[in-house]
Amino acid sequence: MERNYTVDKMQEECGVFGLFNNKDVDISNISYIALSALQHRGQESCGIAIYEDSKLKCYKEMGLVSNFFIKEEVRKIKGKSFIGHVRYSTSGESNLINAQPILSNKMALAHNGNIVNGMELKEELMNKGVGFETSVDSEVILKLIQKLDKDPIEQAISKSIEKINGGYSVLILTEEKLIGFRDPQGIRPLCIGKLKDSYILCSESCAIDALGGELIREVNPGEIVTIDFNGVSSSYIEGKNNSAICAFEYIYFARPNSIIDNLSVYKSRINMGKKLWEEAPISADIVIGVPESGNLAAIGFSNASGVPYDIGFVKNDYIGRTFIEPESKKREKNLDIKLRVIKDSIKGKRVVVVDDSIVRGTTSKKIVSLLRDAGAKEIHFRSASPVIKYPCFYGIDTADCSNLLGSYMKVEEIRKAINADSLKYISIEGLKDAIGQKCTCLKCFTQ
Repeated sequence: MERNYTVDKMQEECGVFGLFNNKDVDISNISYIALSALQHRGQESCGIAIYEDSKLKCYKEMGLVSNFFIKEEVRKIKGKSFIGHVRYSTSGESNLINAQPILSNKMALAHNGNIVNGMELKEELMNKGVGFETSVDSEVILKLIQKLDKDPIEQAISKSIEKINGGYSVLILTEEKLIGFRDPQGIRPLCIGKLKDSYILCSESCAIDALGGELIREVNPGEIVTIDFNGVSSSYIEGKNNSAICAFEYIYFARPNSIIDNLSVYKSRINMGKKLWEEAPISADIVIGVPESGNLAAIGFSNASGVPYDIGFVKNDYIGRTFIEPESKKREKNLDIKLRVIKDSIKGKRVVVVDDSIVRGTTSKKIVSLLRDAGAKEIHFRSASPVIKYPCFYGIDTADCSNLLGSYMKVEEIRKAINADSLKYISIEGLKDAIGQKCTCLKCFTQ
């Protein structure tokens, strides 16, 4: 949430969840559990849209899922189907108007990702008389689909995908259907699950697990999945659909208990640590991770090297996840109360500290400073992501090149800037081997 502990984290826009059933279900309880499981993907706002007595209704609130579901009107919600959303803004201001789901003409939409040509499409639609109520690119998708006015709606979605350039996963709710679709490169994740006689579409399988449901499969790149009273069906847009899931889903974004494109996030992060040891071995007394996302790579490093893994930091869980708040000033102030060093585990030792990534370097420098103040003899910093050199345009909040250390500094210069005794990044090939996924989006490393 603040740009200190997450100055060196990259955060994408949002998590989505949808459920469809032929009969009434406890939407309030289900949506609370599901959106709580996806809270790590966005903490600015949350909301749900449902059809209740043939009327489309939407409930939204700024802040966390736990606060949203305190509201009496939300706790009483019943219905057959709904879509839900947790938001981190990469386009549009952080306010209630821009919170999702978005409603228009008996249709609700929830969106994870970013539309590169969103402004161009918006101007095109406005020139045709289409009005907009928000400043988010999600509304562009919704209005584009409605403007095409195809029957069935899947045809309009297919035509819209042809016009949209970006990385996204989208859920649409109508009175009779729950529809999910994914960009032709599959940059943003989306999966299908089942909970008793309900079908689910959501960003990560951890939400299905939290409900005690069953993961069926991933939605494929360029696939349009329709869930209605007849069951599940799908179609594909014409043309080439290639898998290029964002590598940061495995490095940082996703929960470790999620399966993304049939690959375990947990195993991927363990493997990153093993690769870091293979590529950059070092003599040390302990290995620690920067919690939480650096912990598994640190364990992998320890397993491969034989250097004992230890807990070096305790985290205050009530501060929130630092890269998920949009305003940089808020990100600058909370590391000291977010993380505290366990001095007894650090003093007099040669420490390997593993983090998932380094973006601007502010957090890494502070981490090293905290460890030195705790009496570390040596500090060897390891990054489970390659050097980040370029900004992302597919739904991740990154700095421009002027704030990405890797875009203008060599590794040795970064080492000096963060004051570590050594600094090593996993290689791009090492990352690909660790993930086990040949087709990943690596543009922030390679452009």
